[in-house]
Amino acid sequence: MSLLRPSRILPSAALAAALALSACADGTKQPDGVYDPLERVNRATHSVNKGLDTVVLRPASMAYGTVVPRPARTGVSNFAGNLGMPSAILNSVLQGRVEDAGANTMRFLVNTTFGIGGLLDVASDMGLDEREADFGQTLHVWGANEGAYVELPVFGPSTVRDATGKLVDAVLDPFNHLEEPEQNYVIGSRVGDNLNYRYEYRGTADDLLYNSADSYAQARLTYLQNRRYDLGQTADKDQDAYDPYEDPYGN
Repeated sequence: MSLLRPSRILPSAALAAALALSACADGTKQPDGVYDPLERVNRATHSVNKGLDTVVLRPASMAYGTVVPRPARTGVSNFAGNLGMPSAILNSVLQGRVEDAGANTMRFLVNTTFGIGGLLDVASDMGLDEREADFGQTLHVWGANEGAYVELPVFGPSTVRDATGKLVDAVLDPFNHLEEPEQNYVIGSRVGDNLNYRYEYRGTADDLLYNSADSYAQARLTYLQNRRYDLGQTADKDQDAYDPYEDPYGN
């Protein structure tokens, strides 16, 4: 399982490859609502992702969280989050949620101007909380089915619909098309945000990846439970489920 924020990472050919592979999948949902016809491939990918976490992400996040003071880490994550607002605004519009689009626009303007480019989250102090929106959510609103479960290289748990959304979001994100040196700041902030994210959730993440009897099945169930809840497809979220996309600061 990967703990990278899906809306704050750079485009990758792995997404397109996963979509092509998923298009060949067939089968039916299991009684627990899981549709995983590519389980053998997914488990292999999960093993690679778990190895990357063991060798790269976890130790790097521990070093980052230990050396860099929390206020500085928060500022970097705030900046990375502000970079994702244009995409959220666009998806809010595509979903017909005008109020959310307006709130996200105001949040982006306030944090960009008064928050020093987004380093400070002034908007939240003013009651302008982020209205999360991504293209996977947009596809759901448009009536697209979830599709098969897929574990993406590096990116971690997803579905065909959400993997498509990640690819579209990456292509449409204007900050992914900047030239150097601006692009270096974007990449650096997103790397820092993901390292901080892994550090803040180190206890729960380590339990899931290294202490559960079947980390693949647990990661799959956790992702599907929380994603469906976020999309309003289930009435109650399992209180014991860990949300890999929840803000560790509770903002």
